[in-house]
Amino acid sequence: MDKLSRILIVDDERHNIKVLSELLREDHKIMAAKSGQVALNAAHGPNPPDLILLDVMMPGLSGYEVCRQLKAHPRTMHIPVIFITALDATDDEAKGFELGAVDYIFKPFKPVIVKARVRTHIHLKRKTDLLDRMASIDGLTEISNRRSFDITLEKELRRIARSGAFLSLILSDIDFFKKYNDYHGHAQGDICLRRVAKALADCANRSGDFSARYGGEEFAVILPGTDLDGAITIAEKIRTTVAELNISHAASTVADHVTLSLGVATVSGSQDISPVDLIMAADDFLYQAKKSGRNAVFPTKKTTRNQKNNV
Repeated sequence: MDKLSRILIVDDERHNIKVLSELLREDHKIMAAKSGQVALNAAHGPNPPDLILLDVMMPGLSGYEVCRQLKAHPRTMHIPVIFITALDATDDEAKGFELGAVDYIFKPFKPVIVKARVRTHIHLKRKTDLLDRMASIDGLTEISNRRSFDITLEKELRRIARSGAFLSLILSDIDFFKKYNDYHGHAQGDICLRRVAKALADCANRSGDFSARYGGEEFAVILPGTDLDGAITIAEKIRTTVAELNISHAASTVADHVTLSLGVATVSGSQDISPVDLIMAADDFLYQAKKSGRNAVFPTKKTTRNQKNNV
């Protein structure tokens, strides 16, 4: 394998962890937990496992309860779980599958069976991850697509409704992009879109920041925990970074290079606002940026002064 997959082995008996680790460590990175709670903490950590081998009978949280909690959380629900058990009753197997497990491994362990089942489900997980990534990435620019943007914006609005934090949205448009394609050709237009997309992603690079191709020559940036002043600062950074790429635009009436117009909208968690409302607000400000002469961010810091949000 070109990249070692992480396997979390969960068993309250040290001997079982040792046996499974020795079987699998040559081809995988092994994580271990001796209780259900430790397993849940590991699954929600910064380096979650690709597969979990989970003992059914454990003190405290049983394997069934751990699996139920894993499948109930969006961050861990897609991690495949293989139950480890000495139980062989059909009802026990049925219960595990109903909870979302993908397979069973029975004690005492048979090395060939363990390796084969782990290999199969790691392979399936990789395929699923690839398909999920393809479904959420824009094929041309290789940043997130509109579908992923819609999902992320709705999720972040729900999050700030609970936390009361700020959320900002930047909508941007390449100025006179149709003229760019007509003059420079669509092949150069594709190159331009890729370079602009990379500039956006490079500027909005904090943990949680999210960049997407919104459609055509439009791009969007979601900035969790960012008030209006901070979002305008990032929008200005994006605008100047794209200008500094110095991509020739002979058909533009704004500059001799590619430029962006950007609209910024910010909401706080205390406001009851839908994704459509926030998008419309940012789009209105984008229109104002174009109306002001393009190659601009609207609103500006001068017009907002000490405002924290503008929706």
